[in-house]
Amino acid sequence: MTPSAETSAEITRRSRSNLAFALLCLPKERRRDMVSFYAFCRLVDDIADEGPQSIEERRAELERCRRAVLEPSQQTDHPILRETAALPARYGFDSGLLSEIIDGVASDLDHQRYATLDELLGYCYKVASVVGLVSIHIFGHKHSATSDYAVHLGYALQITNIMRDVGEDARDNGRIYLPNDLMQRFGVTEDQVLEGRSDPAFLTLMRYLYGLARSEYDQAQAALPAEDRPNMIAAEMMATIYREILEKMRAENYPVFEKRVRLHPFRKGLILITSLAKGWLGR
Repeated sequence: MTPSAETSAEITRRSRSNLAFALLCLPKERRRDMVSFYAFCRLVDDIADEGPQSIEERRAELERCRRAVLEPSQQTDHPILRETAALPARYGFDSGLLSEIIDGVASDLDHQRYATLDELLGYCYKVASVVGLVSIHIFGHKHSATSDYAVHLGYALQITNIMRDVGEDARDNGRIYLPNDLMQRFGVTEDQVLEGRSDPAFLTLMRYLYGLARSEYDQAQAALPAEDRPNMIAAEMMATIYREILEKMRAENYPVFEKRVRLHPFRKGLILITSLAKGWLGR
């Protein structure tokens, strides 16, 4: 099973992602389990991505992953799946959430376009909001309202990702996550996106998505109970990083065809230090 030779920690180090960076905020045991869960998400996403295997082979691989995490009695020899399969019982969440994440990444095998915004948001829910719903259990949430926080933050993060990666997705694999109904509404064509041509219509669409993402960040903040904030430091760090990326895209007039907008490592380090300080004070 690809990449069978890698451990959870190796996948996390290799990814160099903002989430891997944010996990430094967690206590040791919860960080260990979040590393396992993050590695699971990377594993299934890598399987679904373009590669040497056929679509049917990748689909079968994802189904083997699904069975391994839903039926721990199978005693899989894959360390990442074995670690992930133990998480629902340890933290008290439905293992069906892990299956939903697999459903989300599997949709990339069949979808290179999304007809409507609602269809796209359904994808965002599975690949980001459900990841959040699992994460808040591992972080140690106490209030049911924190589930709303996870859902809204998942939408916000994924919309920000989609905006940032428009050029890369189109250039590398011909995939357009911008929903067709919004493209038609604002007068943006598929050829324009595939060719990387920005114009006033495209910028208007980006501004619409910016407003949607910003609203989701605001709703996430409003939904998070004060008592759960100290345990959500890693999630809040993610929210800070991606919200700043969103604002940087806006300030630079959405240069998503020219580059992948990032924060400077120094700024990310400052966010980490601030988040760690908040976590220590909160505890």
